Amino acid sequence: MTARPRLRRIAPFGLRTRLVLAFLLVAFVSAGTTAALTYREARSAVLASAQDTAVVSFREQVEGLGTGLPVDPQPLRELLFNIASKSKPHPWVVFAEYGSLRISSGQNPTSTVITPELRRAALTSAHGSFQRVVSDGTPYLTIGMPVTARTGEGTSLPSGLVLFAVMRMTDEQANVDALLTAARDGALPGLAVALVPALLAARSVLRPVRELRGAARSMGSGRLDTRIKVRGRDELADLARTFNESAGELERSVDELQQAEARARRFASDVSHELRTPLAGMLAVTEVLDEDAAGLDPDTARAVRLISAETGKLADLVEDLMEISRFDARAAELNTDEVDAAETVHKTLHNRHWDGRVHTELPEGVRVRLDPRRFDVVVANLVGNALRHGAEPVTVSMSVSEDMLVTEVADSGPGIRPDVLPHIFDRFYKADAARTRSAGSGLGLAITLENVRLHGGTVRAGNGPHGGAVFTVAIPLRGGPEAGEVPA
Repeated sequence: MTARPRLRRIAPFGLRTRLVLAFLLVAFVSAGTTAALTYREARSAVLASAQDTAVVSFREQVEGLGTGLPVDPQPLRELLFNIASKSKPHPWVVFAEYGSLRISSGQNPTSTVITPELRRAALTSAHGSFQRVVSDGTPYLTIGMPVTARTGEGTSLPSGLVLFAVMRMTDEQANVDALLTAARDGALPGLAVALVPALLAARSVLRPVRELRGAARSMGSGRLDTRIKVRGRDELADLARTFNESAGELERSVDELQQAEARARRFASDVSHELRTPLAGMLAVTEVLDEDAAGLDPDTARAVRLISAETGKLADLVEDLMEISRFDARAAELNTDEVDAAETVHKTLHNRHWDGRVHTELPEGVRVRLDPRRFDVVVANLVGNALRHGAEPVTVSMSVSEDMLVTEVADSGPGIRPDVLPHIFDRFYKADAARTRSAGSGLGLAITLENVRLHGGTVRAGNGPHGGAVFTVAIPLRGGPEAGEVPA
């Protein structure tokens, strides 16, 4: 039989995918963290540079004022224009607040971006305060400085006049946005580039895993001499070495078991062969003794019949052992012929004088290609098992299903216990542990299983819906393996 190639299925989230995703995740987190930190530091540097320049320049100009009290609006406006003309790094709009007086160097006397918090901080701090504000999407730097009035003794007192400078920071915001775009655009190609080492790393990890999988599959198919090439000194190399050591131990153990099994087979076969000749003589003697048993005294006659019965059982056991030995040695052969299925079953029952004890439901005209002798053994073993361990009536029925000849042997006994079913075809298995001996050899069902397999069929045991054991044999109508071929 030609083995069909096994299709390789790739899991959508297999080890390769998970390794690549993990690698890309690490690269993404690293790139994202680096970009975020770089962006934050660059943004702070850009804003701080403009902010410090503006605050220092505005403070120097405000501290250099010599405003007297009370405040005159017109000179104050000219002063504001003068301060605004010296603004840096960008143009300012300067506002003055003194009591209810509001004056500016721009068109509006007051500013909407100067917050109450900045006003309070400017009034309470001698060195002023500043604040960044975003209004309608536009960033501003607002600075508040109190103006002091000098006294005649050379001291300075708060005049109550506060000057504010409002500077747009659109250029700085544009630079910050450019930094953000550069960080984002730099991270995305970095992830694409990281895909290449991710694939290479996944390949280097998966290659020994694939080799291990192939080696395990090879060993599962029976090639116990399979080994993996060890590369490097990492954990995967240790795994390969461990696999090779385990495979070597397994190969040695299997070799020992096979040799022991072969010795056991040879022993059983040799013993069976050696017993056949003396058993043949013993059977001939017991037949003569059986004929003369009627003329012997009762005790001697009973002993003679017991010896004859036990000798017959021993002969059956030897024959069954020889048959099992042929199966184990793969020396069993099929000699197939096209026969009438119903007629074959009737012959089996008639030859064993079971015609009146077994009910049959056999369709006429069903032709099947099989080995008549081995099929006779199958039916005889199943019917004999039903008569010995089940209860009458025993029914043998046949049907054809999907090019298979299905034969069922059912009895009316208590059925098979669930714990017995998995072992029903084991050699010498006893369903009742207390029963040391049985009428059969203990190999009948095992021989039945081997004969059915030899035909390329199946046999299973179960219980009928109304009780009783049911054995079902399915054999191909057109025959299984060719004559002389032993299925693997």
